[in-house]
Amino acid sequence: MQRVDVASFEQEVLKSDLPVVVDFYADWCGPCKRMEPVLEKVSQAYGGKVKVVKLNSDENQDLSLKYQVRGLPTLILFRAGEEGDLKLGFQNEQDLNKLMTTASA
Repeated sequence: MQRVDVASFEQEVLKSDLPVVVDFYADWCGPCKRMEPVLEKVSQAYGGKVKVVKLNSDENQDLSLKYQVRGLPTLILFRAGEEGDLKLGFQNEQDLNKLMTTASA
């Protein structure tokens, strides 16, 4: 999964032709680490339909504040530069598949 930061966020997320799921995470976050392999698996299944990127919340606090990230992990779906669905906390494979299905619809 691609990592984004403040410098690349606009180009990779807001201007993307595909829907984008942004995973706001932190290195110290246990649930973030547990969810990473599941998110990787699901993102590969939806390759070409939905882009999934990771954003380190600690290193990009301005974006975390802008999008009101209140806990980690937080997944936010963006379509055509607009913020959509938000999922807070650990998401299992079934939950992630639902989010990806919504994103690719």
